[in-house]
Amino acid sequence: MFSSVAHLARANPFNAPHLQLVHDGLAGPRSSPAGPPGPPRRSRNLAAAAVEEQYSCDYGSGRFFILCGLGGIISCGTTHTALVPLDLVKCRMQVDPQKYKGIFNGFSVTLKEDGVRGLAKGWAPTFIGYSMQGLCKFGFYEVFKVLYSNMLGEENAYLWRTSLYLAASASAEFFADIALAPMEAAKVRIQTQPGYANTLRDAAPKMYKEEGLKAFYKGVAPLWMRQIPYTMMKFACFERTVEALYKFVVPKPRSECSKPEQLVVTFVAGYIAGVFCAIVSHPADSVVSVLNKEKGSSASQVLQRLGFKGVWKGLFARIIMIGTLTALQWFIYDSVKVYFRLPRPPPPEMPESLKKKLGLTQ
Repeated sequence: MFSSVAHLARANPFNAPHLQLVHDGLAGPRSSPAGPPGPPRRSRNLAAAAVEEQYSCDYGSGRFFILCGLGGIISCGTTHTALVPLDLVKCRMQVDPQKYKGIFNGFSVTLKEDGVRGLAKGWAPTFIGYSMQGLCKFGFYEVFKVLYSNMLGEENAYLWRTSLYLAASASAEFFADIALAPMEAAKVRIQTQPGYANTLRDAAPKMYKEEGLKAFYKGVAPLWMRQIPYTMMKFACFERTVEALYKFVVPKPRSECSKPEQLVVTFVAGYIAGVFCAIVSHPADSVVSVLNKEKGSSASQVLQRLGFKGVWKGLFARIIMIGTLTALQWFIYDSVKVYFRLPRPPPPEMPESLKKKLGLTQ
């Protein structure tokens, strides 16, 4: 599979299209003006491109996808685990809003009842579950982005790039949630049911004894409801925000930016995307939290009982958590790509053939 994907990826419009346009002399306003012939000289863009092309693997190769998956494990596993205390309070606010009346009150009540150690409840299923989710989310996103872009063709992939980001991220998240569901169910039980279990070793056998495999996967449908819109927003908003930042905010082309400067842009774009992610996915997140706590309830029953106002409980805490989380995840993921010298194509630019059709080049 990876060999065929690698073959298709070589013609991928996301495979450094700006650098290809520069090579063809069609880079637009950033091209140097025509003048009398002189000794051959490489521009700063081409010099930067030459450095960037010293990659450890080809874009779209098997090694590329594997290392992207590793980046997803590191970025998602570590960030979600670091934010376990905030996630715990947020979950308790959703399932028992009468007791946990706000984010600060929630921390106060939790510390009073469980002590400092209580804030770390559920760290093991969080780390395992979100590491597996990160592997599928980021690794499969890169796979589906290459596959779908080649199905569309170079011109359509550029014109419909937002739809391409949405489709690739939704496809990746479908599989990522299947990997996440068992650990998410265990985490919610540990965090929201006092006395049920304190560790994953206690919770998992108990859940299986009570409800069988259903206990681990009954929340997968509402998890899709929560995570697929979240991930679609996370990737599409991030990709288009990066594109806008380099176009309207950053005063020089991406190829002339240093790696630290590029990572700053990644962090800012990630935080902006994270705020939108939190808002889009919060109602389904509330349903998942209540559903995993209760036995015998369905998603529709929980949604009806919570009502419109109830599904938005804990939104402020989620915006803080998801905004920070998404920014850090993109920063770590991009840093892993830099560390392993993986191809990091710049934001896509209009293909030469489309420019000619629109009369933008002669």
